[in-house]
Amino acid sequence: MSSGGLELPPAGGDPASSGEDAPGGTPLGAVSLVRPGEIGAELDWGADAWGEVRTRARRAGRAYIWLNLVEQRLRAVVAAVLRPVYEPVHGEDEWVVAAAGPAGQEWVQRAVAVREVSRRKGYLLDPADDNVLSFLTLPQLRELLVQHWPCFEPYLDDRRELELALDELEVTRNVVSRNRALSQTVLAQAERASARLLDILGGGTGAPSGDRLPVDAVEDLVGDRYADVVGVHPDRVRLQRQLPVEDLFGSARRLDAVGIGLNLLVQNYSGRRLVRLAEDGCRARLLFLNPASSAVRRRERELGLKKGEMSRSVEMNIMHMRRVRDRLSAPAAFEIRVFDETPRFTAYLVNGDGSDGLAVVQPYLRKARGMEAPVLVLRGGARGRAAAPSGAYGSSGSSGSSGEDGLFDTYREEFEGVWADSRSVN
Repeated sequence: MSSGGLELPPAGGDPASSGEDAPGGTPLGAVSLVRPGEIGAELDWGADAWGEVRTRARRAGRAYIWLNLVEQRLRAVVAAVLRPVYEPVHGEDEWVVAAAGPAGQEWVQRAVAVREVSRRKGYLLDPADDNVLSFLTLPQLRELLVQHWPCFEPYLDDRRELELALDELEVTRNVVSRNRALSQTVLAQAERASARLLDILGGGTGAPSGDRLPVDAVEDLVGDRYADVVGVHPDRVRLQRQLPVEDLFGSARRLDAVGIGLNLLVQNYSGRRLVRLAEDGCRARLLFLNPASSAVRRRERELGLKKGEMSRSVEMNIMHMRRVRDRLSAPAAFEIRVFDETPRFTAYLVNGDGSDGLAVVQPYLRKARGMEAPVLVLRGGARGRAAAPSGAYGSSGSSGSSGEDGLFDTYREEFEGVWADSRSVN
């Protein structure tokens, strides 16, 4: 070979076996690999990285539950409308293929192939899913609905609203299916779109409390793990961002409240609206701490307030509620009482005698004022869900599934006990 050509290894075999080394010490013909230590890569995750991963997983989990509910509901609607049209002619296994038509041949045949692979490998865990429809994705179910809109139109009012909600949900579906980061904004958008879709498709979230605090899909599925607690907030400010007082009290038929000064009600819900609420039939029972009691003076010392500051504030709140009561045509339905016991919590129980009950509860902390104390939001009427089949809301075996009373009932009993020992304000 000419001096300017490539020098090939000997034809006898592995060039490394000749014992000849390159100038750098690597045998001729061998590939030099960088040792892991020389790369400088850091494989460990710190606390911040793990925190971010858990946040992403929690958001993806919430989104997946909503997507799962929507897909199941849409699949049921498609089957209920199109199966009676195509199955009598094309048979049980082929009706979905026929409904897809020439425009959907590619994706429906792909679904058929995936089902066959699942059958052979034993991936089908439930016989109810051994059909082509169960292997269609959300966009494919949407395509069936759009193609056959005249069949669905008698049941679904607004096609444009339906498609807009599905468009919003498609963003989240792509993010979750590819395990990418899901922002809180996109998650909130997906939850709103899912709730709207379920309502359009006739399978709404079934919220007993109407617009005040709709039953969340995650709450409905795993709520038994947390008894009837549906919200926890670090302070009252953040509570009111999610649950404004107008939403909490606006549709009340019955309102029971106990606490030191009941500021959430008195200072945030106007007297005019309270009068309107009472005239519409709401019965109110308000329990204030006696402003002349020694418990008020102890609480003033705990919070470092001037002597008499809290007692004057409570007395002003009571006077304001008395003025509201005096404006009513039936003042007996608006009862005001005071108690002398050590205050342990503030509680507002709305519609506590019905299935749409909602409660806001705050414990009293030694050095924190009411605005700064943590808040629990409790769902009343949870016992109605206890009759659901085992596993319908999780498998934790908590109070929700065993029929025991939840926290809502605990605080309602506490209210009744304090009410029985209180005295009326004239």
